[in-house]
Amino acid sequence: MVGIIRLEDIPEQAKQLGALSFGFYSISLKRKLTGYIDYGRKKYDFQEGVMGFVAPNQVLSFDGCDAKLSEGWELFFDADLLVNSALAEDINTYGFFNYETNEALHASVKEENQIAQIFENIFNEYILPVDQFSKEVILSNIELLLTYSKRFYKRQFITRNEVDSSVVSNFEKELNTYFTTDNLSEKGLPDVSYFAEKVHLSPNYLNDMLKNLTGKTTTEHIQFHLLKKAKHLILGSKKSIAEIAYELGFEYPQYFSRLFKKKTGLTPSEFRSKEQ
Repeated sequence: MVGIIRLEDIPEQAKQLGALSFGFYSISLKRKLTGYIDYGRKKYDFQEGVMGFVAPNQVLSFDGCDAKLSEGWELFFDADLLVNSALAEDINTYGFFNYETNEALHASVKEENQIAQIFENIFNEYILPVDQFSKEVILSNIELLLTYSKRFYKRQFITRNEVDSSVVSNFEKELNTYFTTDNLSEKGLPDVSYFAEKVHLSPNYLNDMLKNLTGKTTTEHIQFHLLKKAKHLILGSKKSIAEIAYELGFEYPQYFSRLFKKKTGLTPSEFRSKEQ
């Protein structure tokens, strides 16, 4: 249910990389691996100190990768390892398992050393004879590894502020464009995936980045623009609430009324009456 490999211990002839699809989780720390990896719709050029996270049944393929001099760690574990542990449910809260590979974690030297030590701890436990504490110790270290990774991703959102700020600007531009054209009535309400595609990020990474930089999730940003347009239509036209709901892309007007009241404390009709 668990395996761990020190990359420099693998014979060179075994470092032939093709297409891979794991039926289990994988966490890696890779150094000196050159070339490109295709993951989802993206290509990623490896650099020093890169961590990657792969969920079960995701497909990776390699383009011109040279792994002969590669160093680092690769940890694999099956979902069954997590049964009856806190991680069984918590594993889904670590969104970076669903990031694109070009959104990998770039660890600083200090962070890399901390991460490498945890891999070392897991390896040392892995090679010991199994006893009643083996699983608990390994799970504790995996959880620690994930917790540190979450912390370092948060740091990465901050230190990459200039790059990520341009992404936020592009995201806001796409939001404004969508809500100031006829997209709502023609295409309906946009979802997180739509805007993630527009700014070339995975939905999870965009959501986490926005939450860290702006304090709001992608959905909250979408709802803010939706409500702003809704208020304009309610006060600036004589259309019925149902007509406005359809114009905003809602299939059922009651869904619009429910969301509007949840966010403003008033129904659309009450808002119109109060402001007039």
